[in-house]
Parts: sequence; C-alpha cells; structure tokens
Amino acid sequence: MRCELVSWAQVRSLSRRLVSLIRSSGFQPDSIVAIGRGGYMPARLLSDYLDVYDLTSFKIEHYRRAQRQAEARVRYPLSANVAGKQLLLVDDVSDAGDTCELALAHLADCGPPARVCTAVLHHKRGSRFTPDYYAVEITEWRWLIYPWAILEDVSGFIRELSLVDAPVAQIKADIERSYGVRVSDQVLGDARELARRARPDEP
Repeated sequence: MRCELVSWAQVRSLSRRLVSLIRSSGFQPDSIVAIGRGGYMPARLLSDYLDVYDLTSFKIEHYRRAQRQAEARVRYPLSANVAGKQLLLVDDVSDAGDTCELALAHLADCGPPARVCTAVLHHKRGSRFTPDYYAVEITEWRWLIYPWAILEDVSGFIRELSLVDAPVAQIKADIERSYGVRVSDQVLGDARELARRARPDEP
C-alpha cells in the first residue's frame, strides 16, 4: 500500500489554503462541526483562522489502523443544536466519500441546519463525494498518514508485518520497503509499544 506522511507544517499550510477558499466564496459559517476523529485538528485550526469559536463535533468510524471497516457509522452523535445555522463540516480527507455522505445525513436529522458546506484538507479524485472546499486534490490514490494518526497507523503496519518483537532498525527498513515511508525511531518505538499493548480481539 502506497503511503504518504503529512507533516504539521503541511497541515497548517493546507488549512490556510482552505481558509482562503472559504473566504473568497463569501461563505460565513455560524458554527464549525468536526467529523471525529480525523476532522478534530483541521476544524480547530479553521476555527482560529476563520474566527469562528462555535466549534462542535460528532464521531464517525470507518477506519481502524488504516483498515477499512464494512461501513461507516455514527458512533457518537452530535449533541449541539444546529437548527437554522450555517455550518462548516470539516474532515481531514474525502476518501471513499461515504463518511461525508453519512455526516450530511446525520446533520440533516439534527436540526436541520440552514446550510452546510464541507471542507477537507485532501480530496481523492476517486471519491464519490466532492467537498465544497478542499486544499489539495489527490489524483493517484495513496494512504495519507496525518500527524495525529501516525501512531495508530504505524502500529497497525507493525502488526500486519508481524514486527511487534523486532528491533526498531528492522521495523524502519520493512515499513519503508512495504509502505514507502520513512518514520523516525521515536515514532517507531512508540508505535511498537502500542502494537504490543493492543488486544488480539480489538476491532
């Protein structure tokens, strides 16, 4: 599986690009809604850049350690009142597209809001859903490893490659060969410990 590491500096740059697109469109959200967990950090940054401090969230589950589950589902519903509001719905990436579709359907049941616009850092061309705003379009599919998910993703790679008891040097070489990314020794050590603690029956 081809992967790409996304740095914090890239996240800030992409967030600023999103802000520019949103402002130039004239859309002024009353509230920002993050799709958890991937949308938490981008939404927090957009909240600052757009000076919109009404920030809330709900959680949709679709991936676990880079493994796609059978279908997206709302795990923790929205508790805020969004009836009649202009909402900016934020996630990190539009991949398959069903997460955003489910999120919009969930918001429609929670108000409904006056208007919802969607924003992501990365939009993958193969997605069946196209957000209103995206900072970058990915034309060749790859798994994006965001800084807030690197331990979860890399620990999953370690388990998949049966490297839980391997030395860091071997883990680094095997992950670079299998996934095309170079990860720091510190992250690899932390991810290995996370992989060791994971229960065999954990979903």
